[in-house]
Amino acid sequence: MLSNIELGAVKMMEHRSTTILVIEDELNLLEGVRNILELEHYHVLTAENGQDALDVLREQVIPPDLILSDIMMPKMGGLQLLQEVRRERRWLTVPFIFLTAKGERVDLLKAKELGVDDYIVKPYDPVDLLISVKSRLDRHRAMREAQEDSMDGMKRSILTILNHEFRTPLTFVVAYADMLNQYVVDQLSEEEIKSFLHGVSTGADRLRRLIESFMILVELETNEAEQTYQWRKKIVTDLHSIITAARDEALSREAIAGYTCDIQVAEGIPGFVGDEEYLRRALIQLIDNAAKFSSQEKTILAGAETRDDQIRIWVKDEGRGIPPDEKANILASFYQINRAVYEDQGAGAGLAIVKGVMHLHGGWLEIDSTVGMGSTFTLVIPAL
Repeated sequence: MLSNIELGAVKMMEHRSTTILVIEDELNLLEGVRNILELEHYHVLTAENGQDALDVLREQVIPPDLILSDIMMPKMGGLQLLQEVRRERRWLTVPFIFLTAKGERVDLLKAKELGVDDYIVKPYDPVDLLISVKSRLDRHRAMREAQEDSMDGMKRSILTILNHEFRTPLTFVVAYADMLNQYVVDQLSEEEIKSFLHGVSTGADRLRRLIESFMILVELETNEAEQTYQWRKKIVTDLHSIITAARDEALSREAIAGYTCDIQVAEGIPGFVGDEEYLRRALIQLIDNAAKFSSQEKTILAGAETRDDQIRIWVKDEGRGIPPDEKANILASFYQINRAVYEDQGAGAGLAIVKGVMHLHGGWLEIDSTVGMGSTFTLVIPAL
């Protein structure tokens, strides 16, 4: 167990690596805050107004870990400083605390709109100041660590996909192309040439589908999909054609070409606002999943109906089913249930794409599944 002296030394080293920028136009207060923080072994930068604070921030190779600022200051006040800080990408996540007088309630409301993390009312107790600073630093550190863990998981998923899902079809393309290059065409039979070309085509098609999935995910993770939806949306009335087109494209993939998908669209489905292309893409993912996780002898069903002023578009299979504790996980990007055990093809992006498409439409995805009996995935969209 560490002694009190050793614990103090650890605390000192942690705080020495923590930089706080303090902005205050009253020099006595500025010096007082600085002393309080330096007694706790924080590294302190200072500025007397918002404009000077921006100059200090721009001089730092690494942004400070926290900003502590007065509101009322000459040249540039705290509210304008907060706006400028939040506009700069590299300062966007830096915790920001205001030092404020009791009568500045209107300013505080504006500060909350701009994204201030906390405020301390003057006159303040040094202990309250230190607690507020520490809590915001700890919170920021925990969020950063969680984000890093999430990014590490994403990186591992992408590396797994690159290692397996991209390498396998690339091997098809390269290997069969090499074989074609190694032989004089006259020495090959027509059947051999067709076989080699078929191998190249199979690998290329699988690569194309993977790349398309990644591209749609990128669109959905950025504002691009929302912008596309806004200018492409219209009143959708012909669901049968959309579902049929999705089925035909999904079953054109060689791996599931022998599967059957029947379509059952109810009469009298009202129109709704939507993007036909994004809906078709979502249904392709669902039909592809249904085939992937069920046997060729089982018929897949796809259809649509109206219920409780909602358009419900569904895909049903009689396949493997989903364990109850996995239902939330399967909507995440690049996630597959027991990938190493089942060795399922695909990037694990399908349901993440479906979820994103439903978000664009102001709807949601419902999942009804029983292990060993099959699953029904339903797109729920508000009717007009």
